[in-house]
Amino acid sequence: MIRKIYTMLRSLLWNPPAVQVAALCHRLGDAGPEVLLVSSLDTRRWIIPKGWPMDGKSLAQAAEIEAWEEAGVKGQISLKPMGHFHYDKRQKGGVNRRCRVAVFPLLVETLADEFPEANRRDRKWFTTDIASQKVAEPELQAILQRFSV
Repeated sequence: MIRKIYTMLRSLLWNPPAVQVAALCHRLGDAGPEVLLVSSLDTRRWIIPKGWPMDGKSLAQAAEIEAWEEAGVKGQISLKPMGHFHYDKRQKGGVNRRCRVAVFPLLVETLADEFPEANRRDRKWFTTDIASQKVAEPELQAILQRFSV
C-alpha cells in the first residue's frame, strides 16, 4: 500500500510529461475542413491517432505511422507540429502518466479499408467545430477550433 502511494506521488511530482506524437488527419470537404477522429481502444471516446516516438524516426514520421496503424490514412505530413496538448494516460497499476502530445497535420490522400487496427477502432470524419466538441482534452479542442486548411 505504501509503495503504491509512493509510486503515485513520485509519478505526479517528479516525472516530467512523457512525449507522444499525434496526426491531425484532415481533408477539405464540401463544408470546409474536416478531420478524421478514431475511437480509443479502452473507453471508445473520440481521439486523434497518437502514440509514442519511435527509434530511428522523427516525431513527424512516428505520427504518420500512427495515422496509418490507427486510421488507415496515407498522405502528406507536416514536419513541424501545429501545437501540443496534454492528457493523462492510464497505465497499468492504476497510475496515470501525464503526456505532452505534439500534433502534426496530415493532409489525407488515401483512406484504406484494411489497416492494422481496422477491426479495433471506429473512424469518422467531422467538421472542425463538431470534432472539437467530440474530443475530451481542452487543449486539443482549441487546436481543432483554430484549425484551417
